[in-house]
Amino acid sequence: MNFRTARPADVSSVVALVESAYRGDASRAGWTTEADLLHGQRTDPEQVVALLTRPDAVLLVVDAGDALLGCCQLENRGDRAYFGMFAVSPAAQGAGIGKRTIAYAEAYAAREWACRHVEMTVIRQRTDLIAFYERRGYRDTGVRSPFPYGDERFGIPQRDDLEFTLLEKELGRRF
Repeated sequence: MNFRTARPADVSSVVALVESAYRGDASRAGWTTEADLLHGQRTDPEQVVALLTRPDAVLLVVDAGDALLGCCQLENRGDRAYFGMFAVSPAAQGAGIGKRTIAYAEAYAAREWACRHVEMTVIRQRTDLIAFYERRGYRDTGVRSPFPYGDERFGIPQRDDLEFTLLEKELGRRF
């Protein structure tokens, strides 16, 4: 596995990867699907390009040479990094790529930005995904925020009780 920063030429591959991991029937091949909660898009080329041009953010990809197997975004928020747009190809899930991507992102945030914490928001109803993050040392802060109903850039909700929960992890000195 080769971790690197995404380039403009990666935009369409990143969009396809994220969509395949979370939306539509193809996402059902992996366990990260949100297809029962949300229809529509998870991201689009404009959002990915905007992320690539931000000076306070980085989009990391797992490059297998002929395809991208994973990705995540990091945003520098002072002593905290925000972790998002995390995706692993459904065909590659279960091989440890996700765990290694999270570890790489945490080390990057600590090394490059001196962050002491990583935080993320997860749809509260995704208990299996939250449990995955908890096994990696994240904890539910109890902070909730509303899902952006009516903004189809984030998908078309299939239920009316969606909300985000804030997870965080303190980074140890090992980085």
